[in-house]
Amino acid sequence: MNIRTRTTDDLAACVEALAEVQAADRYPVHWPDDPGAWLTPDGMTGAWLAVEAGVVLGHVALTRDLEVSRLFVTPAARGRGVAERLLGTVRAATPLPLKLEVSSEGPAAIRLYERSGWRRVGSSRAGWLNAAGEPALLHHYVSP
Repeated sequence: MNIRTRTTDDLAACVEALAEVQAADRYPVHWPDDPGAWLTPDGMTGAWLAVEAGVVLGHVALTRDLEVSRLFVTPAARGRGVAERLLGTVRAATPLPLKLEVSSEGPAAIRLYERSGWRRVGSSRAGWLNAAGEPALLHHYVSP
């Protein structure tokens, strides 16, 4: 497995990988009208992929406000340390503390962040609805 910077040529493969994740986990909860644009959040300063044999295994982005965003790993690649390596790549990109948000509906992601030393600093309700049709509960974390 190789971690590398995402290019515009990678977007179609990233959308395919995201579709696998959405089918398995409902992440994102609502499929975006333009998934390529969704994978490129406002203020994005970088994005990285985990790739093996030309197949995208995972993705992560970083925004100018130092937020980790759009982190996912395909179902077939889970349990191999892909998310940890992507998080490590983002953390190596800047010496400053990072932040992220995760829905309470993502217990595996919450376990990953807490196991990796991220610290929960608060929670809030999102402006979008979770699978139950209620405002999602977001947990806010800062990097170790």
